Amino acid sequence: MRLASKRVPPPGTALGDVTCPTPDFGHIVASRPLDVRAPRTGDELRDIVAVAGPQGVPVSARGCGYSMYGQGQAEGGHLIDMRALNAVHRTADERTLVAEAGATWRDVVRAALAEGLAPPVLPDHLGASVGGTLSTGGFGASSHRYGLVADAVSEVEVVTGTGEQVTCSRRHRPDLFDTVLAGLGQCALIVRATLRLVPAPALVRRYRLHYTLPGPYFADQRRLAHHDHFTHVSGQARPALAGAWDYVIEAVTPHTGRLPPDDAALTDGLRHDRDVEEIEDLSYAEFLHRMDRDERILRVTGEWERPHPWLTLLVPEAAAVSFVPTILADSGQQGLRTCGTVQLRPLDSGRLRAPMLRKPAGEDLCLVSLMRTAPPADADAVRQALAANRELYERARELGGTLHAVSAVQMTPRDWQAHFGPAWEGFARAKTQYDPHRILTRGYDLWP
Repeated sequence: MRLASKRVPPPGTALGDVTCPTPDFGHIVASRPLDVRAPRTGDELRDIVAVAGPQGVPVSARGCGYSMYGQGQAEGGHLIDMRALNAVHRTADERTLVAEAGATWRDVVRAALAEGLAPPVLPDHLGASVGGTLSTGGFGASSHRYGLVADAVSEVEVVTGTGEQVTCSRRHRPDLFDTVLAGLGQCALIVRATLRLVPAPALVRRYRLHYTLPGPYFADQRRLAHHDHFTHVSGQARPALAGAWDYVIEAVTPHTGRLPPDDAALTDGLRHDRDVEEIEDLSYAEFLHRMDRDERILRVTGEWERPHPWLTLLVPEAAAVSFVPTILADSGQQGLRTCGTVQLRPLDSGRLRAPMLRKPAGEDLCLVSLMRTAPPADADAVRQALAANRELYERARELGGTLHAVSAVQMTPRDWQAHFGPAWEGFARAKTQYDPHRILTRGYDLWP
């Protein structure tokens, strides 16, 4: 069965008229599955895949549907609704828990915080599924210190494309373990994962520091990322007057409340505008749920259901200082000023350990996320945004940057081969071994 190419609506066609019955968050790609299955156990998932393989029927797992560009859709195949596989429970080891693939990170946080613990890295949006996040790697505000969300996984149970149900780890079937985490669902579908936990603070102090120039912003953000006291560091570019952009660092340090942090000492030497700095204390639970209010607003305004041609790139931080202001001044990115968000995260390459994640050379990296929302029922605007994404991706590659595969970028098998570079040959061997029928997660268009 041939995989249908990515499709966006023709000019003048409402997006809702052509998307599949279970559209993803991107609301861009149109596909129709043969059916939707909802396994309640790993055994049921195994049986579906075991039958689909020899028949050549595509199979894609869907958690909460946050794919941007049809990556989790299953044109003409079985779309696996994983939401019934949503259990979260503690293990005999008090510093781990097991979460099924369809559980959300809200479920994980609720169970972990009840024991005074938390995963070391969490995605900003807790509504995403565990399986979907681990399949793409997962970034969070503490990634500069602890790496990917997937880097905190000690064991994972999966179903391969051959219908084999297996538990793998660094010690048992490490080749499969390394191919599953950040492996885009190409060799196996995640059933459940064992997550390492760390002590959770009772309180955190959040600093929002404002800048008008990118140079001081990037320098201070890197300084805070290297600071032992700050567990979470991220930033944004925000529209300013006369077409300019301002920059904001969000840095978080834990504390008990008895001995508050010394604000002057923690921010000494930084070059932010001290007249508008924002400092507040939050419970750790409040901080982790900081995106919930934004989601409610976007759902009420309708922006949640509009097309989201998002782009996320990893670039060397030295290049980001000029790359980011240049792309924000580009006419193709003007929509970000009125309906979008620009996120900028400092990363330490050595802490991003999942082998399948492609990252630039060098230690200091920057994650650049352009999170735009397209107007409703405007296919031309979507096409223009996709073309702009492709152009920016090419520009980032010239600087040594890489693509985070969750992005809305049209990729061919040849593009993917260039993306994976030296890892491609091993990836292709793993695909042949674990998914010889090439039925799993075809929405990425990885293989001819």
